[in-house]
Amino acid sequence: MNPVAKALWFIESHFAGEITLAEISEVAGVSRFHMVRAFGVTTGHSVMRYVRARRLTEAARNLAKGAPDILAVALDAGYGSHEAFTRAFREQFGLTPDMLRAGGTVENLLLVEAIAMNDTPKTTLLPPRIQDGRPLLLAGLGEHFTFENTAGIPALWQRFDEHLGNVPGQVGEIAYGVCYNTDDSGAFDYIAGVEVADFAALSKDFARLRVTEQRYAVFTHQEHVSTIRGTFTAIFNDWMPQSGHRMADAPAFERYDERFDSRTGMGGFEIWIPLKR
Repeated sequence: MNPVAKALWFIESHFAGEITLAEISEVAGVSRFHMVRAFGVTTGHSVMRYVRARRLTEAARNLAKGAPDILAVALDAGYGSHEAFTRAFREQFGLTPDMLRAGGTVENLLLVEAIAMNDTPKTTLLPPRIQDGRPLLLAGLGEHFTFENTAGIPALWQRFDEHLGNVPGQVGEIAYGVCYNTDDSGAFDYIAGVEVADFAALSKDFARLRVTEQRYAVFTHQEHVSTIRGTFTAIFNDWMPQSGHRMADAPAFERYDERFDSRTGMGGFEIWIPLKR
């Protein structure tokens, strides 16, 4: 069973109690950093946001059935007070627990159901090469994302396209899509950019990132760029647990050279995953 499948089983079996990212990662047999990345790219959900949403979904069902004590529902959902539960509930569903109980239905709510792992895209990986990468100075357009809103990344690339070849100090023609600063909640920063000689001439509109010397597993993605999630899923769920390698807490990136056609999304590109030495 792969790490995300193990995590899903543990979450679905234990979310009525207090569970932590550390516990989920331990059960799955991977690091916290690996768990956050693997769960996010496989399911499209940040792992702890998924736990929270599953608890609130089940709480909503109980309230719609007329649960008499909202505090008891809150405690069962892992919240220590009526107030904290109400804040989280309103943020998730746009109404209070009292309003839902009075309405008696979850019909119009966006509930988060248990994820079926057989819906996960599958990709057959080519064996990666292990390579020591040199330090890089990268500059481009950056945004903050969560695994729930990664659909915004192609639009970021669209905005960056007009800067390609015109970034001050640009070195070469290779483009990089870099994921970094991933936190335990599943939020991360992403830069669509290029290598530069230095940061001195850049305007404030450009994001900047120093990538230190690092060892990588380098995978080739040969299909359309839209299927990238399947490749990441196979890397984190299949190759990494069986490889004997451990993922490093460092930037991971896509490397787009002259073979990639940004108009059609075809041509292939590389995915560089940082490894612990």
